[in-house]
Amino acid sequence: MAVPEVNKKLLEQLEDMGFPRARATRALHYSGNSSLEEAINWFVDHENDSNIDEMPLVAVDIDVDCQSFHITEQMRIKAQELRDRVRKKKEEEEKKMERQRERERIRANKELTEAKRTTEANERERYLVSWKAEKEEEKRARERILQKLEQDKVERRFGVRLPPERLAALKSSPLQGKELQNSVPVKSVTKAEQMRECLRSLKCNHQDDGTTVRRAFQTLLIYVGNVAKNPDEEKFRKIRLSNPLFQDRVGNLSGGLEFLELCGFEKTTEGEFLYLPHDKVDMAVLNTAGYELKSAMTNPFFGVLGR
Repeated sequence: MAVPEVNKKLLEQLEDMGFPRARATRALHYSGNSSLEEAINWFVDHENDSNIDEMPLVAVDIDVDCQSFHITEQMRIKAQELRDRVRKKKEEEEKKMERQRERERIRANKELTEAKRTTEANERERYLVSWKAEKEEEKRARERILQKLEQDKVERRFGVRLPPERLAALKSSPLQGKELQNSVPVKSVTKAEQMRECLRSLKCNHQDDGTTVRRAFQTLLIYVGNVAKNPDEEKFRKIRLSNPLFQDRVGNLSGGLEFLELCGFEKTTEGEFLYLPHDKVDMAVLNTAGYELKSAMTNPFFGVLGR
């Protein structure tokens, strides 16, 4: 396949009139390569062809006449009309593309604005949730502080042997069940003193061995805490007395077994275990035990001053 040979003079004249070489070659080839007028008429008939600007390829040679043809005024007018239509069509296509691009810009701006609005709304929602959570935590903190103040009043009254007037009010507090575990415990005054005495005895008997005392307190706190957090789990309510670790940390120390018995643990008939029956789990007593243990562990003067 090769580009067909056409009249070079006619080709030059068409190019001088503003037509691309490929289009001029195609017009001359398919119009019979006879005249400018026939070529321009072919332009008019085929201006919408998709391949009008593609160079034609043929398999045969064409003899061409190299004589010059006269360009008439009518040819010039048709050529100008054709160029005007091509230019107008091109301008319309450019305007159409510009409108399309403008619609795309508007759509993108709308999507960006909507995404920004959604993000801001989500931020406001997260801030509101966080603010409510902070307010709820502040409320709970105030309740815990008030509860602690009431408990301190009870302890001060007990310290001077005055009747604990607010004890009943504390016991009927709305902090029940799981919330009671996270609050300052409402103490049974007599049992609290007995627990405190066990811990004092343990510390005084081993006052030269702070590591042993601290380890004993920590072990007792683990036993009590496990039951308080998992009252339905029997494995936390059962302690093997012959366990070497238990004997080393608690069982061989004066006051250790007594403290667990005050928490509700009982020796089984065979004497093999300390066992806390499920129906005897008392959250108030366990919270009291935890409170006394933490006080003994954090107060540097615990057990040092006179009883």
